[in-house]
Amino acid sequence: MFRPLPLFVGLRYVRARTRKFFVSFITWTSLAGVCVGVAALIVILSVMNGLEGDLRDQLVSLSAHARVVARAGASAPSAAQWAAAERTVRAAEGVVAVSHYVEIQGLAVRAPETMPILLRGIDPAAEAAVTDIGRSLVQGHLGDLTRGSNRVILGQVIADHLGLAPGDTLTVLVPDVSAAGVPAPRLREMTVAGVFEVGRVELDGNLVFGDIEDVRALTPAGSRTEGLRIRFRDALAAPVLSARLRPQLPPGFELFDWTQDNASYFRAVRIEKTMMSLILMMIVGVAAFNIVSMLVMVVTDKRTDIAILRTLGTAPRGILGIFMTQGLLIGWVGVALGVAVGLGIALHVDTLVPFLEHTFHFQIFNSDVYDMPRIPSDVRWINITMISAGALLLTALATVYPAIRAAHIAPAEALRYE
Repeated sequence: MFRPLPLFVGLRYVRARTRKFFVSFITWTSLAGVCVGVAALIVILSVMNGLEGDLRDQLVSLSAHARVVARAGASAPSAAQWAAAERTVRAAEGVVAVSHYVEIQGLAVRAPETMPILLRGIDPAAEAAVTDIGRSLVQGHLGDLTRGSNRVILGQVIADHLGLAPGDTLTVLVPDVSAAGVPAPRLREMTVAGVFEVGRVELDGNLVFGDIEDVRALTPAGSRTEGLRIRFRDALAAPVLSARLRPQLPPGFELFDWTQDNASYFRAVRIEKTMMSLILMMIVGVAAFNIVSMLVMVVTDKRTDIAILRTLGTAPRGILGIFMTQGLLIGWVGVALGVAVGLGIALHVDTLVPFLEHTFHFQIFNSDVYDMPRIPSDVRWINITMISAGALLLTALATVYPAIRAAHIAPAEALRYE
């Protein structure tokens, strides 16, 4: 005889045709529920991983890997102190480029329109080495940002809102206060040298580049933000390398890496992924409750079989194993099918989405809204493992109560009315 006996009988019960249609229906519904829940979790998390990866790539390409600024509350560092800090940064591990920058909040004015802007003064040559935006997006106009030229490069959203094109003049208004405490805004006429577009509204609609000395001349040292922008050899290693560099900086300076500057983005993505996982895992939970219901009805239907097995010497532990085998097999088959379906969709989402949009004539992912040409997908095996383990655990727990109930059936009571 096939050994062990609980496994043999449990598999036999699964293969046997049941006389009760409702029990069979719940069995297939439970299997389908586990499959759908696992597949949905894999697809959703893979897409969200892809969106997170694209966001990370955009943020890394549009900003420096780290920046050094004056410590909050400290007096403005002197030129000698900035030079000392720059030497320390350049000598640090993993640093490939450093650029000094100045930032001023102001207004871009072109009658009758105005728009708040962040005017960033840069060293054109150094900026091209530090950030991808400096190297690839505005590289064609960086040579125009010469000292004393009062030329700027602005985002496409600003240009569209103010009706500006290369060669047009723009008035930049910088708020300031006189020695007497009276507001004394500073105005400067600047020429548009070029327009850039990076696909992020917070940059295209806010950022304006100018020569660092021209921007410095607009305000005194205490009313502007200065700092060093750093590029590491590996952007993903920036948090570790920044932690090593931070203690080496002179007093009065502090360092922030790109993950700290954009922490709100990644925190929001993590919260969304967690909530979506919990919501979709409820599908597996419902399927697990269906397994409980199905096994309870099977136990009731097989009371006579249980009594006969107990009479022939099967221990309660053996009865427990029979029904746990039946429930686990249903759950595990559902998990396996869910993993297969989920991986199939997640790995080919870039093919399936255009096919569905073309077939059913509706748009799943509007690139004009999300600034992305496609739905990204990043399948991570750690997610697959965790989803599978969680689903298997839920289905295993679902078999415990019915199996214990079956193991406690008294043979005499079960055979009394047979």
